[in-house]
Amino acid sequence: MSVADLKSGSPVRRRGAGGLPRPIEDELREQNERFSAAVENMSHGLSMFDADERMIICNGNYIKLFCLDGDIVRPGIRFFDILQHSVDIGVASQSAEVLYAVRKPYIDGAKASTYEETLSDGRIIDISHRPLNSGGWVSIYEDITEQRRADQEMKEQHRRFDAALANMSQGLMMYDAEGRLIVRNERFLELYRVTPADFPLGMGYRDTLARLVQLGIYAEIDIDSEISKTMACLQAGETRSSHRHLADGRTVLIARRPMSGGGWVATFDDVTESRRAEERMAHLAHHDTLTNLPNRWMFRERLDQALGDAKDAPLAILSLDLDRFKAVNDTWGHPAGDWLLKCVAKRLQRCIRNETDVVARFGGDEFAIIQFNTRGADAEKLAKRIIDTVGKPFRNRSRDMLVGISLGIALYPDDGKDADTLLKNADMALYRGKSEGRNVYRFFEPGMDALVRARRALEADLEAALPRREFELDFQPIMNIASSEIVGAEALMRWHSPTRGLVPPDGFIPVAEETGLIVPLGEWALRKACTVAASWPHAMRIAVNVSAVQVKSSGFARSVVSALAFSGVPADRLELEITETVLMDESDTVLKTLKQLRDLGIRIALDDFGTGYSSLAYLRRFPVDKIKIDRSFIRDIDNRDTAAIVRTIIGLGAELGITVTAEGVETEAQLDTLRKDGCVEAQGYLIGMPSKAAAINRLLRSSAALSQSR
Repeated sequence: MSVADLKSGSPVRRRGAGGLPRPIEDELREQNERFSAAVENMSHGLSMFDADERMIICNGNYIKLFCLDGDIVRPGIRFFDILQHSVDIGVASQSAEVLYAVRKPYIDGAKASTYEETLSDGRIIDISHRPLNSGGWVSIYEDITEQRRADQEMKEQHRRFDAALANMSQGLMMYDAEGRLIVRNERFLELYRVTPADFPLGMGYRDTLARLVQLGIYAEIDIDSEISKTMACLQAGETRSSHRHLADGRTVLIARRPMSGGGWVATFDDVTESRRAEERMAHLAHHDTLTNLPNRWMFRERLDQALGDAKDAPLAILSLDLDRFKAVNDTWGHPAGDWLLKCVAKRLQRCIRNETDVVARFGGDEFAIIQFNTRGADAEKLAKRIIDTVGKPFRNRSRDMLVGISLGIALYPDDGKDADTLLKNADMALYRGKSEGRNVYRFFEPGMDALVRARRALEADLEAALPRREFELDFQPIMNIASSEIVGAEALMRWHSPTRGLVPPDGFIPVAEETGLIVPLGEWALRKACTVAASWPHAMRIAVNVSAVQVKSSGFARSVVSALAFSGVPADRLELEITETVLMDESDTVLKTLKQLRDLGIRIALDDFGTGYSSLAYLRRFPVDKIKIDRSFIRDIDNRDTAAIVRTIIGLGAELGITVTAEGVETEAQLDTLRKDGCVEAQGYLIGMPSKAAAINRLLRSSAALSQSR
C-alpha cells in the first residue's frame, strides 16, 4: 500500500462476507489518513517492505531523494527492481547486483542497523534499517551530504588550527570566558621550559600565574593586580601587552587579546635579543661610540632637565677642547688619536667630584662638563685639576703623547638662564682662552664679543662666495660590495675662500643653514652635481646632501625638478641624502615634499643613521630608499657591541627592502666584515678619495667598461 493510495481514499480493505460495521470502517479510514499525513510530512525518506521484499509503502521524500519515477516505484514492486530502476536512471553509483549484495545482510539480519550509500552525483544517503516482527523491514533515508561536508570542513579547520599552533614562533595560551585554559601550544612549553603536566587544560588563569611563580620562572608578582589589569583591558576590548623578565635573564613580550565570543588569547614572544639590541641602540644614541661618554644629545637633555629643576641652584658649564690634538693624528694616525681620546675621557671622568656631574664628548676633540651645585671657586678648582691631569703624558706603545686642554666656563644663573645661552657663552670663553695662549681656562665675560664679530665676518664672506664662484664640488665614489663595481658617487661641497683658504663643509654649512644661505647654495650644488652626472655612464647614481632648511623651503621640490630637467638626468639616478633633522619636522609640508619627490622616482637616503635616538621611528613613519651607517660605527666595527649594532642595521635594511651603505670604510678588514654581514654598498677612502669632476668621470667610465667586459 502506498501513501498515494491512502490519500486517494482507496485503501485495500479486507472484509468478511458480511462486511464491517461502518463505525469501525470510519475509524480505519481516519487512522489511514493520519498515518498517510504523518509519513508524507516526514523530513526524511521512508519505505516499507514485506517478507517477500516487495514494497508496502513509501513517501514522497523517498521518491525525491533517489529521483525515482513514481509511476514505476509503487506498492508491490520488488526491492531489487527499485535498485535496477535507480541504476537505469543514473542515480546509483554501482550495479543493482552489487547494491543488492550490500543490502542483503541487512535485510536478512534480525537487528536494527545503519549504513550509507553514495549516489552517482556525490550525495551521501544515511540509511537506517529496522526489521519488522512479521517479516520485512522499514528503512529511513536522510541526505547527510552537507553534514558530512561540514564535518570534513570542521576536521580540516581543526587540522589547520593544530598545524598553525604547532608551527607558531610564539607561545600561545587560550582561555575561555570563565578564565579556564582551553588551548596551549608546544612553543609555550618550550619557551617556558615546562611540561604539559605543569599546565593542564582546564587550569584557571590565577592558577597559571601562581604555577609560574611556584616553578621559579617568574619572580614574586602581585597576582591580584596582574589579573585586575588584564581583566580591565579585556573588558574594554583592548589588547594588553607587557614585558616579563624571567628568572633566567630572558625577556618575554606577552600580549593578551580579547576574543569576540568571550575569553582571550595570550601570546608569548622571546624578545631578549631584540630588547638588548634596542638597549644598545638607545645607549649608542645617547653615548659617544668611541669613549662611551654621553654625547651632545644626552648632555643637552641633562642640562635642560637640570635647568628646569634648578630653581636658581648654581651650576657651571665647562666647554673643553684639546690642544695639539691634530698633531697627534697627523704624526701617529687616527688609531692613535682615537686611543688618546679614550684616555682623555677616562681622566676627565676621574676629575669630576661625583656621579651627578656629567662629562660628555661632543665630537672630535670637543668635550663638555656640567658641574652641579657649584660656585665660581669650585668650577675654577675643577678647571685647574683638569688642566693638570690631562697635561700629563699619555704612554702608548713606548711613546709619550703630550696634549693640553683649554676650558671655557659659564655659570648659571649669572651667565645665562637657558641652555643655549650657557653653551654659547662657555664656547666664547673657550675660544677666548685659545686665542690667548691655550692650555688655560677662562670664565665668560660680557665683553667677549670677538667671536660674534668673527661670526659676522664669516657670514659676510659666505654670502659673497656664491656670486664670486668660490664653491666647487668634489665627488666620492660609492661601490657595490658584492660586485666591487662603482655604482655612483656623492657630491661634496668645497669652499675655496681667497682670504680663508680651503674651508671644510663643517666650517660653513652650519652658518649657511642658520642664515638661510643654504637654500641658494644648495640649489647651485644640486644643479652642478646633476650637470656633472649627465656625462656619466647610464645607471650611475649621483647623491647630493640636502639640509632640513632646504627641504622646508617652499621652492625645494621645484628646484630639484629644475636641476633634473636642466641636466637631462633621469629622476631614478638622483639620490637626496637627508639627516634625521629633516624628518624631525613632522609638518605636512616636509612630508608632502619628500613624498612628491619619491613619487617622481627620486631616491631618498637617510644619512648618519644610528647617531640619532629616533632613527627607527623615522623609518616606520617615512619609508626611505637607503640608510647610510655613520662612519663612527664603521671606525669602531671591531668592537663587539658596535659590530652587533652594524649587523642589526644591515639586517633591518634587508627586512625592509632598504639599501644599506656604510660610510667611512678605510680598511680591507672593515670591508670584509661588511661583506660578510651582507651590507650592500660602501663608501670611504678605501673605495676612493673625493675627486674632481674630471677624475670621477674617468673612474666611473672605466668601471662601467670593466663591468660590460665581464
